[in-house]
Amino acid sequence: MNREELNLLSERIIGCAIEVHKHLGPGLLESAYRECLGYEFDLDGMNYKKEYAIPLFYKGKQINCSYRIDYLVENEIIIELKSVEQILPIHKAQLLTYLKITDKRLGLLINFNVNLLTKGIVRLVNNF
Repeated sequence: MNREELNLLSERIIGCAIEVHKHLGPGLLESAYRECLGYEFDLDGMNYKKEYAIPLFYKGKQINCSYRIDYLVENEIIIELKSVEQILPIHKAQLLTYLKITDKRLGLLINFNVNLLTKGIVRLVNNF
């Protein structure tokens, strides 16, 4: 997927997240937002994997520990959801690490615990 297609897809994802936030507002558990966002993805016709397990390889060996990303959309964009007071550097580091170990280019960190959702979205790019 080229850069323009990734940008268009990320705009669709953000639109779905805004729709969820518009209906639910801040203050709920992350799991509620996760379920509603999946429903919005269905309505939009997006292909996604929810709570997708990603493998971890260390020096060529697959390690049996389960890391799960909240969403992998169209096999291209990783979505990590939060419902926290503020996004911390560790949240960004987690998403960047997921991008690196999956070899994906773009990730969105979405914090639903804000009054205006656009203030809770962080877009991270893996420069490989």
